[in-house]
Amino acid sequence: MSDVDVQVVVVGAGLSGLVAARRLQQEGVDVVVLESADRVGGRSMSVTTALGSRLDLGGQWIGHDHHRVKLLAAELGLTEFRMRTPAAPALRHGPRRLPYLAPSSLLAVLVLAVAALLGWRGAPRRWTSLSVDRALRRVPCRRTRRLLEVIALISWTADLDRVSVFTAAQMIRAQGGVRTMLSTKGGAQEGLLVEGAGSLAERIAADLGHRVHLGEPVLALDRDETGVTVRTPARTLRAVKVVVSVPPPIAHRIEHQPPLPEDRVRAEKQTFMGSVYKAIAVYPDPWWRARGDAELIDLGDPGCAVFDSSPPDGPGHLCFLVGGAEARSLDALTEAERRALLLGAAAAHLGADALEPAGWHEKAWHVDEHVGGGYLALPDLGAGREVWPPPSAALGHLHWAGTESAVDHPGYLDGAIEAGERAAGEVLGDLR
Repeated sequence: MSDVDVQVVVVGAGLSGLVAARRLQQEGVDVVVLESADRVGGRSMSVTTALGSRLDLGGQWIGHDHHRVKLLAAELGLTEFRMRTPAAPALRHGPRRLPYLAPSSLLAVLVLAVAALLGWRGAPRRWTSLSVDRALRRVPCRRTRRLLEVIALISWTADLDRVSVFTAAQMIRAQGGVRTMLSTKGGAQEGLLVEGAGSLAERIAADLGHRVHLGEPVLALDRDETGVTVRTPARTLRAVKVVVSVPPPIAHRIEHQPPLPEDRVRAEKQTFMGSVYKAIAVYPDPWWRARGDAELIDLGDPGCAVFDSSPPDGPGHLCFLVGGAEARSLDALTEAERRALLLGAAAAHLGADALEPAGWHEKAWHVDEHVGGGYLALPDLGAGREVWPPPSAALGHLHWAGTESAVDHPGYLDGAIEAGERAAGEVLGDLR
């Protein structure tokens, strides 16, 4: 290997790529991580508030069965806690609180139950061309349609005229069913990390040290029988193996010689990143708990979900999520206008104290050029099972990671870890 600059290049310093690099480094492999952004973490991102707490502007949740992320957090010395959550979130439409036993709410539950059943039994293939938007038009009650629409936007962050019912059913199954997907306690949003989920990537990157190179996008990968030539704006590297860990639509920016197989090209060209806006309002304490729980689904414009993500013994954190086209509609507003709009929805539920946070942090992931959106890449309408999940079998000396390629919990931190560990295992098996 005298003509090799490094044994393995990992493309992307998100959690999946860093997990792969960490495992390789632990096994004595010479590894370099190349990241186009000026930070690590990919779709995870933690910041420190003026009150000293840590919060997540990206992926943050640990589900009750997300064992990989629990184990990694413990290894890295991070502290997990359970999110404060009621049995079910409050439902509001403007000033009105909607009861769960109202006909519109019960009908929404019935529709979700049917969707879950389709997810486990398999939706008809013809539904790859039936959009969720069109399917919702068939639901008879306007308020039920809006409730289902907001749930879908928050859950998948996709434009509902662009994602198929087939894909929705697939995702429900991949995420463990409707109850797990939407639940906090006992579901996919059960736990958080005091130090922030972004600290997972930060601590791994700190351990990798000089092996992580920021601001260095990979432009091209040239494969041959003995390895891969990696081209960036700054240099050319020769590696035995390459692990690509960025989402398929972002990976499509990389030129390949020889060209990729058609199934991988389709997975990159016929998928798109969801649109999602996230904000955290910070208060000196979670004052609302004296009155009740903060968790809320608001059906207004934009539809949003609100969560109490306050750390134990720390400041109060109210987390806001807006998905799909409604997230992009916020781009035209000023920060002050977005803040007033979302805090107004919280105030209708919790009281006027919600209007005066000590801090406000926000992130529109769909305008982040290095990530492209969140929570994960989704197949375009009509693409269906040919592109999701994306093919992840090794191609010679080229391997794939990223949460989209996970078998368990795709789109979550746990899925990112699974995919990174799998890719590293493949590489190690070939190098030995």
